[in-house]
Amino acid sequence: MKQPLNFRRFGADYGRVVIYFHGVPGAPEECAIFDAYAKEQGLTVICFDRFSIDASMADAAYYQFLAGEISRQAEGRAVDIVGFSIGAFVALQTCRYMAGKVRSLHLISAAAPLDGDSFLGAMAGKRVFQLARVCPAAFGLMSYWQGFLASFFPFALFRMLFASAAGEDKKWVADREFKSGIAKILKSCFAGGIRGYARDMRAYVRPWKDVLSEVSVNTYIWHGAEDNWSPKDMAEYLKSAIPGCVSAEIFSGLSHYSCLYRAAPEICDLLGEA
Repeated sequence: MKQPLNFRRFGADYGRVVIYFHGVPGAPEECAIFDAYAKEQGLTVICFDRFSIDASMADAAYYQFLAGEISRQAEGRAVDIVGFSIGAFVALQTCRYMAGKVRSLHLISAAAPLDGDSFLGAMAGKRVFQLARVCPAAFGLMSYWQGFLASFFPFALFRMLFASAAGEDKKWVADREFKSGIAKILKSCFAGGIRGYARDMRAYVRPWKDVLSEVSVNTYIWHGAEDNWSPKDMAEYLKSAIPGCVSAEIFSGLSHYSCLYRAAPEICDLLGEA
């Protein structure tokens, strides 16, 4: 990719740099949750538009490219990294190519490797992950169908994705502002980014548990006890498998997105104090 990667910036204009990896599906707009909290703590939060990266760039080349873009935006300084859901997987992979440049890594509602344990059966989206794992071509077709819905019937796609909402996520589903925000994120995600979305999904469902032993950076896990998209057992697995894990906060009653909303101010407070 010749042109610099597009990104969105939130929080303070010239603060301590924090890199946010959005979910899958997801988009840079997702990072707006951090804006007010980051301003209070003097943090500059940057979220890259990963799905706009040429889909032919994959595996190590993809993560190295992201690491290079982070270094460019941070002007070579160390950064803090936050990853949400499957974005946490991409964040973990990218950290491998940023030796000495990551101060801390925060994994919110993180999706653990499927080869780490028998997680799949407990995941609300298990059929989608099974399709991506067993029949990538069929998954690609399904992704274009999701893209069609996101473009023309975003609230229909929202209802499908959140039909299995658990814990506090049930309350968020009924919130008009939340629903509108997620609909915009879905539109942004699939508007020209379907192949990038499919790349992240296909990479996630392949074996990668051995990568975790290489993560020595100070890692913080934030997870909802009622999460059925990334079941709580995933948090426990990551805690035991990541050598650099220093904290695992499990929030009672929270699920996937409700954990993100709870963790965002706490992470900003933690980084502001450092």
